[in-house]
Amino acid sequence: MGSRLLPLSLALGAFVADAAGLHHLAYYLVLLAVVGAAAAAFVGVGEWLEGKGGLVRAGSTTLALVLLLLGSAVRSVAPEGGGVPVFAVSTLVLAGLVYVLPLLAWLVEPLTPKTQPRLRTDP
Repeated sequence: MGSRLLPLSLALGAFVADAAGLHHLAYYLVLLAVVGAAAAAFVGVGEWLEGKGGLVRAGSTTLALVLLLLGSAVRSVAPEGGGVPVFAVSTLVLAGLVYVLPLLAWLVEPLTPKTQPRLRTDP
């Protein structure tokens, strides 16, 4: 259980639930996303410490976890019957972007020019 897809899909579901006015459902989806994000962050940081994974994955999953935790904390103290705090929705959007950024970097990577090693021709 270390997939970044689970917390991303739960955060997206919470965003859609907020847009539909189902704020209680969105609250519980954010709480579930925090659990998935924590698992992904633990795996990402653990792989980085072992030398198996990259710093980008470890950093992005940790940052997304922090954003989801902040959004969940703000959402939990919101007054009952009021609107969803803007900060809570903003953290959902930012966490989604943080999860997608490594994918965008992976897609753009083949477009970056690679320097060819120069071969020595003189003895």
